[in-house]
Amino acid sequence: MIVNKAYKFRIYPTKTQEVLIAKTIGCCRFVYNYFVGKQKGKDAYWHMVEEMVQNGQLPRNNWKGEFFHKNKSIKALPELKKHYPFLKEIDSIALQKSVEIVHEAYRRYYKKQNDEPRFKSKRNPVQSYTTKYVNGNIAVLGKHIKLPKLGLVRFAESREVHGRIINATIRRNPAGKYFVSILVEVDIQPLLKTGSSIGVDVGLKDFATLSDGTVYKNPTFFRALEEKLANAQRVLSRRQVGSTNWHKQRVKVAKIHEKITNSRQNMLHKISTHLVKNHDLIGMEDLAVKKMLKNVHLAKAISEVSWSQFRTMLEYKAKWYGKQVVFVARNFASSQLCSRCGHKHKAVKDLALREWTCPSCECLHQRDLNASINLRNEALRLTAGTVGIA
Repeated sequence: MIVNKAYKFRIYPTKTQEVLIAKTIGCCRFVYNYFVGKQKGKDAYWHMVEEMVQNGQLPRNNWKGEFFHKNKSIKALPELKKHYPFLKEIDSIALQKSVEIVHEAYRRYYKKQNDEPRFKSKRNPVQSYTTKYVNGNIAVLGKHIKLPKLGLVRFAESREVHGRIINATIRRNPAGKYFVSILVEVDIQPLLKTGSSIGVDVGLKDFATLSDGTVYKNPTFFRALEEKLANAQRVLSRRQVGSTNWHKQRVKVAKIHEKITNSRQNMLHKISTHLVKNHDLIGMEDLAVKKMLKNVHLAKAISEVSWSQFRTMLEYKAKWYGKQVVFVARNFASSQLCSRCGHKHKAVKDLALREWTCPSCECLHQRDLNASINLRNEALRLTAGTVGIA
């Protein structure tokens, strides 16, 4: 199966390369904002025309807004460089990619797939730019990565890059570290079938309970560093904004956030990879996380466990390796149903009830384990005849 896969590495640019990266980020942001501004002006004009037509001030003559034209905008870049000479100092392909990003944003906007594109700010925590692969301008050479204009940049080689390189994205995070994400097109072979199915019940006390009895504890990475983070943020608030000490403290705060994020992602990757490798069918509840976050008492805990991110990882890994993830409907009473006889015990709606005995068959259930078994059984029922699992 041909898929797009990204390899992320930390890079260690020299001082000269850091300056060039900062210039490239700024110029790409300038080009992006320039064309977004032009398009906003066009859209405003056509909205005004449409309003005049509706008011009867103009005859209706198939008035339509003007779509963003990618090729015309790219051809306008040389003329733009004449007015803004600083654009000549950086990678021209990165500027073209910025125009393509604007085009893609408006394409999705016109199809009502996302909100109207907004201007980029230099105050965003993460700054980045993307450049395309053209005539071998991006390559991995030993302990260095060859990047347009930057030349050879030392990087931490954690694994080999396989596949046809498409583009590279250079990022600077809030902690001042630099990373490169190399997007490649690679042929991934499906994993061997195991004939196994599993149900996964996610929660707050335990991150996940599997139908085979395995329990993944919730490490609460944020809670473990919450006090340290609060102290660091308190010190930051007392520093004069923009001063040397303020920047030093800002980096300390950013590093704590980075540690929390990396620890959480590492756990999610390990669990999702293990599930996909060892099971052909994975049953999960289709949780409405956005609605659940409206609960002020649980919002913090729900945000910390990152159910949405875990679901995304399971989906794309299952797609890559030929496995199947089934999301059971939200109205399916996985916790209330007895996994042995199917009796529905409504008293289990009380979240404090962790263990209960079925009134019908007198089977003792542990709440999360029973729910995961029900999710597995429902996933098997929904896919009956489509997967070779007993």
